[in-house]
Amino acid sequence: MENKASALQHEKTSKALAVYYSFGEIGDQLSWYMINTYLMVFYTDVLGLAAGAISIIMLIARIVQGVASPVWGAIQDRTNSKWGKFRPWLMFLAPFMAIFNILTFTVFPVTGVAQVFLCCVCYIIVGLLYTAISNAYSALVNVVSSDSQVRMNLSAARSVGSSVIQMILSAIAMPMILFFGHSTKANGTGYFWATVVCSVVMVPFVVICGLKCRETVKESGTPSQASVAPVEKVSIWTSLKALVKNSQLDVTVGSTFFGAASTMLRMMMLVYYVIYVVGSYALVAPIMTTLTIAQLIGSALLPWGTKTFGKKGYMIGLNVIQILSLVGLFFFKDIVVVFILNAIIGFTNSSANITFGMMSDSIEYGDWKYGVRNIGLSVSMITVAVSIATAVTGSIGALLLQATGYVANQAQSVATQTGINAIVNLVPAAVTLVSTILLLFYKLDQKTVDQIAIDLKKRSMDNSTH
Repeated sequence: MENKASALQHEKTSKALAVYYSFGEIGDQLSWYMINTYLMVFYTDVLGLAAGAISIIMLIARIVQGVASPVWGAIQDRTNSKWGKFRPWLMFLAPFMAIFNILTFTVFPVTGVAQVFLCCVCYIIVGLLYTAISNAYSALVNVVSSDSQVRMNLSAARSVGSSVIQMILSAIAMPMILFFGHSTKANGTGYFWATVVCSVVMVPFVVICGLKCRETVKESGTPSQASVAPVEKVSIWTSLKALVKNSQLDVTVGSTFFGAASTMLRMMMLVYYVIYVVGSYALVAPIMTTLTIAQLIGSALLPWGTKTFGKKGYMIGLNVIQILSLVGLFFFKDIVVVFILNAIIGFTNSSANITFGMMSDSIEYGDWKYGVRNIGLSVSMITVAVSIATAVTGSIGALLLQATGYVANQAQSVATQTGINAIVNLVPAAVTLVSTILLLFYKLDQKTVDQIAIDLKKRSMDNSTH
């Protein structure tokens, strides 16, 4: 029995599975791209909301989303259906998310407090739906394969899917907004119909991902075809205590928080940078497209990079390159340099998807060390980190923009341009540095992960004999 368990056989990555899994991320991005990139501009330049009101909306919505995430995770862990634990959430919630995406970019015939209230409600609901789908999607990778490198390769496929759709959206989103708005400046009509297009296209991608990515791994971490003993239900309190004690998950979550904060702040403010610092609506699409093409290349290299340097080593290297590029971008304003450094930053942005591979290994570590394996709840911690990061950056970003002296739809002063430049480049560089420092405490290299897999396999085989 021990000899069988001691030899770890690595799985091969199914290309079809990788493509279908990437569909979920394509759908997620079709849903969230407009919100991430254009919602704040929509609030300030179309609805005319004050920075304080936007800050409150962002903060409330993201706090609700952060609180809801572990609740969704716990519910999904306890879901038992003929489709599995996580697939039903992708298959049935996507249409509802599409509806509230559209409502989020709707100009309602109200003003003042009523307008703020409606914006907040729509943003909260779409955030709750997105959290449920995103949490289930991120957890799904842990039940379609028990092999660490396969899960990393699927995460890389996810990153490629993200980069491809972001590249397409970066190229067509603003032109689409201007086309539907029948204007050389973005307006409410343009934002609304662009969101309708993205939302309608999103639904089949998410649903197909849920239909095709079958759950083949049981809670024990072994393929479902194997004979395993029934897994004893663990209370939520016990699960939460195990999560807190899981040092590797804590490091992954902490690093994700600061990495997401850096990326979210920059992406939220990048449109302001291009329009008011670079000085052109027309360059929004080319710069965004350059960013995402480079991210696509970086995503395609993730399997090679993580296998060659390890997840931790490759991620630290990419982060260091990003920090240097961000600092350089603050000082160099030549348009060619702007494109080159943004391309490098886009390439390094692919590192965000390494955290999903690290998360999967951390779940295995928690099962190995504490005997608790709650995939949905564990994944929800990543979602909580991203939600809190988005809440903080959304609120702080609006206030920082106000502090620069920004005036919507007007030429900005030199001081305001410098302030926007700093928010887009120097602040993210500092936050990414903190994320990189935390990674130094991550200790799950491939040798350790393989040994954990062997030990878990042996434990499962021992349980099956009793």
